[in-house]
Amino acid sequence: MKVVLKNLTKKFPNRNKKVGGEIIAVNNFNFEIPDGKLIGLLGPSGCGKSTALNLISGLLKPTSGQIFFGDADVTELPPENRGVGLVFQNYALYPHMTVRQNILFPLENLKGDKKLSKEVMEQKMLEAARLVQIDMLLERKPKEMSGGQQQRVAIARALVKRPDVLLLDEPLSNLDARLRLQTREEIRRIQKETGITTIFVTHDQEEAMSISDMIVVMEKGIVRQIGKPQEVYDSPVSLFVAKFLGTPPINVFEGRVKDGYLYLDDQKVLAVKGTKDGDVWVGIRPEGFTLDENGPMICHMNGVEVMGRDVSVVSTHKACVSPVIRSIISAESKVDPASENVRFALKPSKVFLFDKNSEERMEFTL
Repeated sequence: MKVVLKNLTKKFPNRNKKVGGEIIAVNNFNFEIPDGKLIGLLGPSGCGKSTALNLISGLLKPTSGQIFFGDADVTELPPENRGVGLVFQNYALYPHMTVRQNILFPLENLKGDKKLSKEVMEQKMLEAARLVQIDMLLERKPKEMSGGQQQRVAIARALVKRPDVLLLDEPLSNLDARLRLQTREEIRRIQKETGITTIFVTHDQEEAMSISDMIVVMEKGIVRQIGKPQEVYDSPVSLFVAKFLGTPPINVFEGRVKDGYLYLDDQKVLAVKGTKDGDVWVGIRPEGFTLDENGPMICHMNGVEVMGRDVSVVSTHKACVSPVIRSIISAESKVDPASENVRFALKPSKVFLFDKNSEERMEFTL
């Protein structure tokens, strides 16, 4: 099912009565979610991603704008008539019911023409349980299960009615690191098997980038960038997007462009033709550094962190905004942690310039 958002806006009254006015949680959101795709809604806490999800589900009514499922305008349609499946952060399972009963519950509440026989309900319940691989746990109650198993029950309950759209609101937040990895892989597998259009809300950029067909990066209710995960990572439109995506995060410097060259402090580190002279923000991805004994960028060595396949060189530089710079290099590279300084050459494709005032990306050529 294709989902189309047109000029979607949601305002809330400001709880601070002294200030008054309104808070814009979602601001003029326009996006077409293709049929059968998994979309990651991504951004820091308070950016409006959960509000957008609740608007799509019908739990909230928009202040303005429209929502379409396929060609049907569902803006005024109540949640129960939208054909959506919802999975929340806290699972919301009924503790007194078994897994079987929890999954059956949505089917037992169908009325009128949609009412099903017990045999059909049992068949659909088993199909959903097998899909999330919990069919051997049907007689257990939630307290007898791990967090990952409970999350699978919540997903099965959402899927049992075969919704047109599946909405996941931070579904992995309560799981430990290993379970998060396993469960996100399961979500991707289930989505591919069912072909259900899925919207996945998270503040974890690694989570969103690993399983999404496309990501939507939000800040303060505004959509900052939409695209395929790797494309957004490689071509951020703003300093905010560049800083939000990436682990370790991008290294940010105060720089200066003069006569077609980029300077960090007094070091001429890179040719950047086609960019006007002046002060800029500079973002360098951790993998954008190459060890070079004659490299133009000289940093003060703090130490080396061995990560197995890679090595993280930790250093400092006068122009760096952060306390330290993290440079990811191959473990095969020879670096002396006892050295006072370390020198780097920069990979141009991993260096981004941003306007000092607007923080928007500035293009350059070599």
